[in-house]
Amino acid sequence: MTPTPSTQAPTGSVKAGTPAVDFTHRLTEVAGKVETFLVERLGPDVGPGEIARPSRLMEAMRHAVLGGGKRLRPFLAIETARMLGGSEAAALAAGAGVELIHCYSLVHDDLPAMDDDDMRRGKPTVHKAYDEATAILVGDALQTLAFEIVADPTWQPEARIRADLVLGLARASGLGGMVGGQLLDLTAEGRFGVANMDVDDTLRMQAMKTGAILAFSVEAGAIVGGADESQRAALLRYGLALGQAFQIADDILDREASPEAMGKATGKDKDAGKATLVDRLGIDGARAECDRLVGVCEDAVSSWGEGARILRDAARFTVARKT
Repeated sequence: MTPTPSTQAPTGSVKAGTPAVDFTHRLTEVAGKVETFLVERLGPDVGPGEIARPSRLMEAMRHAVLGGGKRLRPFLAIETARMLGGSEAAALAAGAGVELIHCYSLVHDDLPAMDDDDMRRGKPTVHKAYDEATAILVGDALQTLAFEIVADPTWQPEARIRADLVLGLARASGLGGMVGGQLLDLTAEGRFGVANMDVDDTLRMQAMKTGAILAFSVEAGAIVGGADESQRAALLRYGLALGQAFQIADDILDREASPEAMGKATGKDKDAGKATLVDRLGIDGARAECDRLVGVCEDAVSSWGEGARILRDAARFTVARKT
């Protein structure tokens, strides 16, 4: 089944036939391709080097991954590679690997020991639909499957590119990236004693927890597309700003959106005492920072002109979305 992501036209785009329509169509199109790819990877058939695929584990993995989400991370990988003239098949596989890392992080983040959420994307979280042990193993399996896909020469025959992708994904998702950021997020709640995080501390935490994976999504497309050093630096600047804007927009939605719209509980971050820029800057200040970061994104890809239109629209969509 091809999903239809929940989208909103980027700010300032109002007429049919404008780039906003192209962006929404493209986001939906890519989400369908990603869904098809993931369905194939999460099927019951035993793959090379595997002994068996336990049915309960596969069912729970599909519950965690399929039929939900905008697939923004693989979209960024694919669109960055497309802009550079790279292989869509290779970018799709790399982006799918990033998406599996993202899904694993959500499964673990929802656990009682972490954020203790009952709903995700409008359905029960994995530990609620199954049990905590299964949810932990689902996260473990999704993480390792992500690296298997990224390292598979089926989609990317060049060993150097595969190595760069694996290294980048490991760094973005590991102790100095997403996992480390998750620990800092728990620290900010006071889990391990009194924590007083200022704006710089909050930015660092968010850059690790959310921004690192989003930035690598762009970098993965740059690697597949054969970007040179200066191009990669510009795209990294875009990805880092986009990741920061995404997290701030997420924090605003947690305060303002309904649970029905979000498909999960809202308002929990404030109740838990999590560190956010909404707390540090206020709603208006946070929105102003989002606008500034969109400007950084647009400037970072300005040298590509019209070729970067989708990436510019992606930055605007990130802060205009309602889910």
